[in-house]
Amino acid sequence: MNTTVPAQRDAYDFRTFERAWQERWEREGIFAARAGDKRPKYYVLVMLPYPSGDLHVGHAKNYTLGDVVARMMRMLGYNVLHPMGWDAFGLPAENAAIERGVHPAEWTQANIANMRRQTRLMGTSYDWTREISTCDPEFYRWNQWLFLRFYEQGLAYKREAPVNWCPRDQTVLANEQAEGGVCWRCGTAVERRNLSQWFLKITRYADRLLQDLENLTAWPERIRTIQRNWIGRSEGLTFSFGVENSDATISVFTTRADTLFGVMYIAVAPEHPVVEKLLQIAPKRRKSVEAFRESLKSKSELERTSLMQKQGVITGAYAVNPLSHERVPIYVTNYVLSDYGSGAVMGVPAHDQRDFEFARSHKLPIAQVVLPTGLVAQAPLTEAYLGEGRLIASGDFTGMSSERARGAIADRLAALGCGDRTVQYKIRDWLISRQRYWGTPIPIVYCERDGEVPVPDDQLPVRLPADVEITGEGSPLARDVRFVHASCPKCGGPARRETDTMDTFFESSWYYLRYTDPNNREQMFLPATANNWMPVDQYIGGAEHAVLHLLYSRFFYKFMHDEGWVSGPDEPFTRLFNQGMVLLGGQKMSKSHGNVIGIDDAVSRYGVDAMRLFLLYATPPEDTMDWTEEGVSGRVRFVNRVWRACEPFCREAAAVPLDHIPAAATPEEKALLRAVHVAIKSAVDETESRRMHYNVTIAKLDEYVNALTALGQTTQTSPAFLYAVHALPVVVAPFAPHLAEELWHRMGHSSSVHIERYPEVDQTALAVEEITLVLQVNGKIRARISTRPGLDEESAFELAVAQPGVQTHLDGKEVRKRIYVADRLLNLVVG
Repeated sequence: MNTTVPAQRDAYDFRTFERAWQERWEREGIFAARAGDKRPKYYVLVMLPYPSGDLHVGHAKNYTLGDVVARMMRMLGYNVLHPMGWDAFGLPAENAAIERGVHPAEWTQANIANMRRQTRLMGTSYDWTREISTCDPEFYRWNQWLFLRFYEQGLAYKREAPVNWCPRDQTVLANEQAEGGVCWRCGTAVERRNLSQWFLKITRYADRLLQDLENLTAWPERIRTIQRNWIGRSEGLTFSFGVENSDATISVFTTRADTLFGVMYIAVAPEHPVVEKLLQIAPKRRKSVEAFRESLKSKSELERTSLMQKQGVITGAYAVNPLSHERVPIYVTNYVLSDYGSGAVMGVPAHDQRDFEFARSHKLPIAQVVLPTGLVAQAPLTEAYLGEGRLIASGDFTGMSSERARGAIADRLAALGCGDRTVQYKIRDWLISRQRYWGTPIPIVYCERDGEVPVPDDQLPVRLPADVEITGEGSPLARDVRFVHASCPKCGGPARRETDTMDTFFESSWYYLRYTDPNNREQMFLPATANNWMPVDQYIGGAEHAVLHLLYSRFFYKFMHDEGWVSGPDEPFTRLFNQGMVLLGGQKMSKSHGNVIGIDDAVSRYGVDAMRLFLLYATPPEDTMDWTEEGVSGRVRFVNRVWRACEPFCREAAAVPLDHIPAAATPEEKALLRAVHVAIKSAVDETESRRMHYNVTIAKLDEYVNALTALGQTTQTSPAFLYAVHALPVVVAPFAPHLAEELWHRMGHSSSVHIERYPEVDQTALAVEEITLVLQVNGKIRARISTRPGLDEESAFELAVAQPGVQTHLDGKEVRKRIYVADRLLNLVVG
């Protein structure tokens, strides 16, 4: 890098400088997290991307935010871990193999190479020595090892579950491949079939996952609320209805036992095993019930529970209410699912809106059994009454409050031997089986003699065969005879290998731990090493991962904590931040819409630093922003203003130390020194508070550069001016790293600006002799006064009531409340 002072350039040559500094940073490894470093640790992580091929400026917003936090924390004296990797397994690679005739590994590696190049192009300060790819056998070996630990603890198990099935292609389809009820590839009507599938028993951790949300105070509340609702803990009663003329029973769960006397029908899932017994009681209904069941074969859970009209057919059989002994009809319905709860629900039309609408459409009676407290007359219902109150028409329980009745009814049913108080969860065990190729093979074999046998640890990884034909028809692994045929680890006899692969959320549920020890070939990670870094201090990513990825990661980490592999808190992410999207013309960027601003194009046209500054400046980072030519061009001008204000004075400025502030000889110099430290304070405050509203900081940098430019018109040799020039590369470094590094080296420094300590705020520089206090009456500005800073509330009030503009609006009225923001505002609330 040239360190001689050239003739001043009016424009910053970003194309030359940015690439040169990126290469030098990587060559010198200045962003590598060091083992044994005595500084406090800070682990900042951006959710690892899927290697889809190209990055656009929406991705850059996310990575830039994480990078600024990492750079700031390094300069504030922390040993920072800031890694990057690739969530590389998944369906798109398999689809590419079908559509383009390219092997998934080849397609994935090509995309990784391009996205790695683009990520480096953005000037991000990742520790590339820790890069991981989840499709690497050395990574997915540990997926398999971890699966076996779940298996040993009874947390991994196999059972039948419904899937989307294409009868023509003979393959399982993801929900997104079966939209509209037809196969995405051949257009054949999709069926729902039961297949033997692998699950993880996340429900065993449901209570802890729910309770510990209260400890995640640095997570967005909306994310915690979504997880609470997803887990869906309900305390209630499980009890059974008898079936008339049969020894069968139908078990249901309810949180509203007080409405039991209002049951008018029972709804069961089409797949419920009791249906066959019901049809034996009423064989004349078999044809209509089976036709109804057939019509639902192509419907997803979402369609049945949320999108479709609530439908059902009568079975001809009747259930008997265990308390009222009334007989009620049994329906097979589309909205009850066999694998959720008991697969049956009691229909109480008067007190559940869904049941109310179903009863009306099927001309069923509606019997209100709970009246609002204080209401004595019963009026015809036009909609379900969902509230609590006083029971009516409820036998021995009539007159009781809802709360008391729930307890009394539970006791009565328990005494009768047909009911128990229970807790039910909305969350279900995690189905991890995928009948696809591009994923982690499940390390199980099946032996005729020994049954289900786990693959021993020393035989891991079970590798994906490289030469499998992927046609989109059936399971590619199941067709590969060489893969399927195996030897039993127990008896040595012939065995059949499991051909399912794992859901790709499996590897993303623990990848953050592998970053702490990525080259360990003997262990998933060394516990001592992981404990040096965990938990992740700041996690950054999209809110679309509110449930699956974040919930599964919490589950995995709690399991590892229970196993003693990690210590400390049993939550993996201390802080979570969801960034907003980047739009173009008010629309989400999409290749199909042709409105994508790619990284290569943005960097080539504007430079990395200008792009970063615009993404940080346009809005607070959690808000959605619009990419505009005007906005990014404004940041290009800012970069050039910094260059012009600083570059001509680099050599002279280097002689002025940064460890103390020089005296200001004029009001303009004092204003400049204050602008320097206002910008510093903003950067430090936004980082240490974790607000990350760097848009405010960049606005302060604008003021800094304006003041520097203005003073440079009249004096270029004063200590205050040269101090501000010398400080500027350090202050701007986390935001515009290439510009800062070039200016820093032109000042004669040999080491990187990014390993410098961020300047400390000097309170004397921030001090002002006079402030403007805004005076309001009932929220409306009535006067502004100039006064000394630090005024107490009582003194401010005395000044306010002396102002004619305030007096006019007080007009003898009582001041009921005073709202005082020191040095800024006093609002008087009057009656």
